[in-house]
Parts: sequence; structure tokens; C-alpha cells
Amino acid sequence: MGKIKLISWNINGIRAQIKKDLSGFIKESDADIYLFQETKATIDIVKEIGLTFPDYSIYANEAVKKGYSGTAIFTKEKPISETYTIGIDEHDQEGRITALEFEKFYIVNVYVPNSGSGMKRLDYRKQWDKDFLAFNLNLNKNKPVIVGGDFNVAHTEIDLARPKANYNKTSGYTQVEIDGMDNFQKSGFIDSFRAEHPEEKIYTFWSMRFGARARDVGWRIDYFLVSPDLKDKVASTGILSDVMGSDHCPLSIEVEF
Repeated sequence: MGKIKLISWNINGIRAQIKKDLSGFIKESDADIYLFQETKATIDIVKEIGLTFPDYSIYANEAVKKGYSGTAIFTKEKPISETYTIGIDEHDQEGRITALEFEKFYIVNVYVPNSGSGMKRLDYRKQWDKDFLAFNLNLNKNKPVIVGGDFNVAHTEIDLARPKANYNKTSGYTQVEIDGMDNFQKSGFIDSFRAEHPEEKIYTFWSMRFGARARDVGWRIDYFLVSPDLKDKVASTGILSDVMGSDHCPLSIEVEF
């Protein structure tokens, strides 16, 4: 299989992103696999858009609620199997995962629930984190897993511009959410970017308000996590912070198989 390049991006609406030249981004970056979160579109719409990318097979998930959430994977190599649920009905209403099995690994694309304004969904988020980790550990029994997407949590102080002002006050940097990411890493999953860049302050998300992106007042809440078996196979990681068009930027990983 050789080296494969994956890119993950919360695109904040696939129809909006097409108008902002998603085609040009895909042509220029030329990844083997793209993971898109927050497509905000039906499966049919995503697949129709996918027809303009003939080199890729399209796999997509949608929320019951229209125009909300949604995930998709564009892949040059067709998978062995596909999964769109973690097997718990409460979690499977919002189109938050698209998972594919390949010969040597699984790829899981995820849009983790935000705890919401006033942290109204924090208890739900805690349960999601537990159940989603169990889902990935179950896959990992068969072959290694690459989990990519928007995890909606800044893991440590270095992962956001203003940690003290936000700790336990803002969704995305509460101890409950931090514990969820801790549990992934205690289970062996490796934050691939942080493993390669242990001290770099760089972000993947900026609020649309107050000129946050221009001032680089951001958060690193998007990740590629890899199974322990893949630790030495990660050739490179990157955060493409100069790519505009969403409130998130893309991130990349290259893995040697």
C-alpha cells in the first residue's frame, strides 16, 4: 500500500465549501483520503457533489435533523467495509461517524458532539466519549485504527490561546472533556501531531467573532489519533492553518504501510 496521505477538515457546510473552491483544495492537496466533518447535507447531496471528484469513492452519513452535523469520507481506494453507527441509538441520530475498513487499518471520521452553550450537553458528551472510545477499542482488536476529526476539546493548556479564561467555563475546555481525551490516550491512542510537535502552539479552530483568526486567538480541537501499532508508521503530520473557508483549518497525516 505504501505511504498514504489523509486530510481531515471540519468544512462547516459542504455546499458552502464547494462555492469556496473545495475542488481547488482537493486538486492541490491530492490526499488519498479526505475526512470531512459538519457537511450539513444529506447523503444524496454529498454523493452528488462527489460526482465532480471521479478519482474518489464517497461515503457519507447524515443527521436526522436536516442541515446539521454530518460526516463524509472521500477515498481513492475502495474499502472492504463501511460503518455509520457505533451501535447506540442515542448517538446514531446525528450522523457523527463514517468509518471504513481497509486491508491494513480502519479509518474513523468523527464529529464529536459539542457540549453546547451553557454546557447543556456536557453529561451527554461524557457518555459519548466513553461509548466512542469503546467503539474504537473494539475495532482495534482486529486491526489498527486511525481516528480523525473534530473532537471539540482542547486537550492541554498549549492547545488554546487562553486556557485560564476558558477552563471549566467554556465548552471544549472543561475537565470532563479533557478527561475524555485523556482516556483515549490512556488506552494507547496517540495524538499524532503532538507526538511530532510536543511544544508547538498552533490552532485548528477560531471563533467567527471578534476577529479571532486574524489575531490567532484559537483552539486546537481537531486531531488524528492513531493506534499504538501505528506509532512508528506515522511519517509526517501537519496543520494547514493558511487554508481558509471554514472556522476550522485542515490537518494532515502521512502513514507508511
